[in-house]
Amino acid sequence: MDALDYLSNFCTVTSTRTKQKAMQTTEIKVRMDCDGCERRVRNAVSSIKGVKSVEVNRKESRVVVRGYVDPKKVLKRVRSTGKVRAQFWPYVNNIWSSVLFFDLCSSLN
Repeated sequence: MDALDYLSNFCTVTSTRTKQKAMQTTEIKVRMDCDGCERRVRNAVSSIKGVKSVEVNRKESRVVVRGYVDPKKVLKRVRSTGKVRAQFWPYVNNIWSSVLFFDLCSSLN
């Protein structure tokens, strides 16, 4: 019986099978001036299906979303809160990139 189930899986229409999205971390730069802005952005993003965690740092104007979601969908949802100037985080976060950049700059001098 298991072999039949296995084979019938291949015979089903491919559009009915769902693909599992990969776990992603999406970082958004969005200006938040008050607790209300922060709460609105957090609630909007956390309600997206597949979101596992949301970190909001108002001081850095940064929202970090982890989960099985499309980054474009996260950005669109943040912008739907009225934050139309929101954008993907434009800065390098990797400490090794900073170290390599420092080494490059010091070697030029």
